[in-house]
Amino acid sequence: MTAPEELGATAQATDWRPRLGSGIILRHDAVRHADLLVMPERIVLLEGGAVAVLRLCDGERTVAEIVERLRADFPGAPVADDVTEFLDRVRGEGWVR
Repeated sequence: MTAPEELGATAQATDWRPRLGSGIILRHDAVRHADLLVMPERIVLLEGGAVAVLRLCDGERTVAEIVERLRADFPGAPVADDVTEFLDRVRGEGWVR
């Protein structure tokens, strides 16, 4: 697996506009009441704030804009640190680019 730093900018870079990787779909399973990240040959059950972050990864919003949006939705939460750490990790997994 490639480290996020080797891929170029990390989530700390304010100009990165993350989006889901090619062939990856964010889906809500109404039967199981669960949010899933559907990838070729793999499905990931999403928990916590992961869904809120990934829904905003549309390739249009910068990381800074995502953080600001989530700060408004979750006042008092350590959004900036959590979001940038999460995005760096999932970028390393290839879930976002």
